[in-house]
Amino acid sequence: MNAPLKDVSLFCADYAERLQAVLQKADWRAVARLAEELLDCWRTGRQVFICGNGGSAGNAVHLANDFLYGISKTFGSGLRVTALPANTSLITCLANDEGYDTIYSYQLAVQARPGDVLIAFSGSGNSPNILKVLEQAKAMGVKSYAVLGYTGGTAKALTDEPIHFAVEDMQIAEDMQLVVGHMITQWLHQHRPNKD
Repeated sequence: MNAPLKDVSLFCADYAERLQAVLQKADWRAVARLAEELLDCWRTGRQVFICGNGGSAGNAVHLANDFLYGISKTFGSGLRVTALPANTSLITCLANDEGYDTIYSYQLAVQARPGDVLIAFSGSGNSPNILKVLEQAKAMGVKSYAVLGYTGGTAKALTDEPIHFAVEDMQIAEDMQLVVGHMITQWLHQHRPNKD
């Protein structure tokens, strides 16, 4: 039998309260640093790479759209951004031939240049392919940011700039990835280089 509507409404209200608690406790300084970094990437043409697994991969693809188009909505103006999870042929090739833990680091090694920026999304901060791409970024002189949940895992110490939300809930951790991305999207739109 279906749950009574009252039970569902109470569950939704509880979820909203838990999300609000994370928002209220957040330290936004690292987000501000990422926003300023991305504005500089926009002005100078540096490339931005975004990655994650599962829902975080979906968030990476979603935000690549916002950073390429949504921040400006002007033809030829936007961030030079690549969502590393977006090419399924490449992902499955690398996973099959080189191992799943290399699917992002291999792409970064070919496409990135020193001074570019990597944004990694991870709930746990312990996914092997996320750790490997952060290591690759460090080796290449690519500035890394990681939006993390739970304890932040190994990625918290490995990334140049952790953006950590200490929440033991994967869905809220993934919500925060989009919140951060959407905050930055709107801020970049307000500060766009081609603003009239």
